Amino acid sequence: MTEQITQEDNLNGIDIILIKDEIVEAIKTCFDPEIPVNIYELGLIYVIDVKPTGDVDIKMTLTSPMCPAAQSLPPEVQQKAKSVERVKEVNVEVVWEPRWNPSMMTEEAKLTLNM
Repeated sequence: MTEQITQEDNLNGIDIILIKDEIVEAIKTCFDPEIPVNIYELGLIYVIDVKPTGDVDIKMTLTSPMCPAAQSLPPEVQQKAKSVERVKEVNVEVVWEPRWNPSMMTEEAKLTLNM
């Protein structure tokens, strides 16, 4: 039996905002193994798009194409986002444009790294 999604099952605007905030908090527990700052504060997460259906699309990047965490970080981000209540499917896409640079870090990250 296929599960039907009805209008009542769809998330409203407030739910979407709250779920996105929860996803951000979950992602803040992911760290680049070489940098003592979480990947959200580093500016590696470009887009978190929560759909009314509960599906989530995330666009992220890495500090460089040769990043040693290239194989581990995207699945970790997917797992953390999927752990949020009412999130159904999570698609994580690694993108290279715009190219990451240190100016994308939050002020908190810059302070932590003495920049």
